[in-house]
Amino acid sequence: MDQEEPADFEKAILAAKWGKFHWMMYTIAITSGWSSMFETTTMSYVFPAAECDLGLTLEHKGLLNAITYAGMISTGFFWGYLSDTLGRKKLLIVGYFLDAIFVLLSATSQSFAMLMVSKFFGGFIINGPFSAITTYISELHCAAHRSNAQYVMGVIYSAGTLVLPLLAVNILPLNFHWKLSENFIIHSWNIYLFICAFVPLTSAVAFIFLPESPKFLMTTGRNEKALAVFRKIYAMNTGQPGDNFPVKVLVNEIELNQICNYKITANRTKSKAFLEGWQQMKPLFQGPYLAKIILLCLIQCFNMGSLNTLRLWLPQLFQAMNDYELNYNSSAPLCEALEVFKPNKILENNNKTIECFVNTNNYSVYTNSMIVCAVTILSYLVAGGVINKIGKKKLGVILGSCTGLTAMSLYWSRNSLSTLTLASMFVAGGSVMINTLLAIIVEMFPTTLRLNYEC
Repeated sequence: MDQEEPADFEKAILAAKWGKFHWMMYTIAITSGWSSMFETTTMSYVFPAAECDLGLTLEHKGLLNAITYAGMISTGFFWGYLSDTLGRKKLLIVGYFLDAIFVLLSATSQSFAMLMVSKFFGGFIINGPFSAITTYISELHCAAHRSNAQYVMGVIYSAGTLVLPLLAVNILPLNFHWKLSENFIIHSWNIYLFICAFVPLTSAVAFIFLPESPKFLMTTGRNEKALAVFRKIYAMNTGQPGDNFPVKVLVNEIELNQICNYKITANRTKSKAFLEGWQQMKPLFQGPYLAKIILLCLIQCFNMGSLNTLRLWLPQLFQAMNDYELNYNSSAPLCEALEVFKPNKILENNNKTIECFVNTNNYSVYTNSMIVCAVTILSYLVAGGVINKIGKKKLGVILGSCTGLTAMSLYWSRNSLSTLTLASMFVAGGSVMINTLLAIIVEMFPTTLRLNYEC
């Protein structure tokens, strides 16, 4: 029976059902999630291969790992208000297209400085679509499925980190040097980055075929367009004509959602949207949201900092242990292996030059990285099955405690197997905890504030 009375978003998305549309959305989200992981993680696998070509020191590697996040931090609120005022779809299309350009620039890098610049602007750009895809996915699910949607995205992100070592093991060991000119040489790691650029480019094209978030359209007073999106979702999920969608009228959220005495104008101009976007950030620092955002930012900051400190250095860490076992023919505690590990340099001694050497006999480095990623994927599947039973808060407390203990235990790791086991547990627990927190944020903040925090 048709619902003649106005329906809110939850009633409308429930009536649209769950089915083929969501499977299509998740399929497109695969390359979207991978784009974010590729942007932040590729350098971890490039370091060993590019060490001699670019003359990378340990300090250079640390800067390259950090510079992407510096770019992301510099644009957090900018992307937040832009998405909440101009829409998710536009930001996703433009953001992924621009990211593909900067990944291509990094693929042509011939110096450390050029690589640094391209990675900074890659982080500058990717922060927008990374945050927007999280909000977009959540706004196409009802409350009952919203938490699990975050864990599905977690599986996608982890699958992206699994693809990277798979590509690396087949490309980076190749002894490939294509000299286009005296100062422009293409190496295997350039090809590796070039291939990675196709992922965000695919995402940009794919999102052209997806609709705008109906929740965003309702929030900005475009109910007719939102209703058209619901009908499209309903038709794809049920196989019935869109006209059969039971909801005929949507509530006016402009009137219902008055936050901190500012208004969202229906069918607003771009200049009006720009001004209202800045107004939307004010509630984050006022009233009931201030204490919440401070606590959530602290938790997320510590969690992201500790997780990425280890995650981004794992390939280098495994390389150190691999080199130690190769040189000394024995296992060693993690700290001892790291102490003797020195970056390769070109040295001159008594008119003899010691050439920089890259150890390509490191298949175990890539397999260990794949194992860590596989354990993380499994952890997301388990978390998705138990979150509704034990709750998000309890799950977050359990994960935080376990990851902290495993990180401390790494200090006493005696061999590569124990290091791999503890690192897998730490990365898996930390990754799931981040998405658990995102699931909490989706329910804690209204749609006009979510993306400002997530950025």
